[in-house]
Amino acid sequence: MASAEQALGALAPLKDAGSGRSLLELAWIDQVRTQGNRVIFRLALPGYANAQRERIATEARAALLSLGDVEDVQIELAQAEGAPIGQAGHGQGNERRPIPGVRQVIAVSSGKGGVGKSTVAVNLACALAASGLRVGLLDADIYGPNAPTMLGVADQTPQVRGSGDGQVLTPIESCGIALVSMGLLIQENQPVIWRGPMLNGIIRQFLYQVDWGERDVLVVDLPPGTGDAQLSLAQAVPMAGVLIVTTPQKVSLQDARRGLAMFLQMGVPVLGVVENMTAFIPPDRPEARYELFGSGGGALLAGEAGVPLLAQIPMELGVVAGGDGGVPVVLAQPDSASARCFRELALRLPTPTPAA
Repeated sequence: MASAEQALGALAPLKDAGSGRSLLELAWIDQVRTQGNRVIFRLALPGYANAQRERIATEARAALLSLGDVEDVQIELAQAEGAPIGQAGHGQGNERRPIPGVRQVIAVSSGKGGVGKSTVAVNLACALAASGLRVGLLDADIYGPNAPTMLGVADQTPQVRGSGDGQVLTPIESCGIALVSMGLLIQENQPVIWRGPMLNGIIRQFLYQVDWGERDVLVVDLPPGTGDAQLSLAQAVPMAGVLIVTTPQKVSLQDARRGLAMFLQMGVPVLGVVENMTAFIPPDRPEARYELFGSGGGALLAGEAGVPLLAQIPMELGVVAGGDGGVPVVLAQPDSASARCFRELALRLPTPTPAA
């Protein structure tokens, strides 16, 4: 009959799809033993790797049954102990490294798309810059980069010097901020079809292989959800905190809760909630407010998490026009209700004082 050593040998080739590391090395498979013609082992996956469970179980069964003497495989499912989310499966440790010249990093995140996260990130960056801070904007939404269009630089290409690990990219300056985005490096209609390790690589390049210069604040516009980009950023660099963007709609709240919980689990401070699209203000009736997506959602989410509701951004035509026209509403219509909300949001954040 097969021995535990033979079973370990059969399981040795199994790897994590993200990092390519052995499941035995990662201790995702352990406590391997035999009972007659049966092999028993424990499968303990961290939360981010649960999507691989069925694939791993299938491959493990096939590998063990190929030994010949094995007639049955029993898998004991367990929760990984002491493995912070994203630790091993993405090929990097927990030590965070600051960005040279950057005093503070603030991320803008959302649980789902379509809630105006990029609009918040771009206008917040412009509002911070208008207050006298030296601001950078990292558009980490690799699959759907919108910041270049919103800042009117979609037709520009940043300079790149050097090669390989020594390659350095120069940000594009617009509206008083320094921008880096995948949208500046690809054609307008070119899709980005990448798996997690490649995404992790480009985000780290945007953090550490960019000539950011001296920046008081780097605003990071994250993609929606709780995937590789969020994990890569949270593991790579120390952050002052993250803003969670939602709308009052219940569906948006459900997804925002997951995103908020992920950052708390990873030890990243949640600075507060930003409720976008709170109410529509018609251009011919600036005193009117129409709550198209319900009300109270942002306050509910903030209350549940014990964090402040930092802003309630109204819907105005100027926000759309500013995003499409390349001049954010904070700059294009500074007296509008939405522009005032963005400036108030900037003032409520724990940003450093401008350097002399």
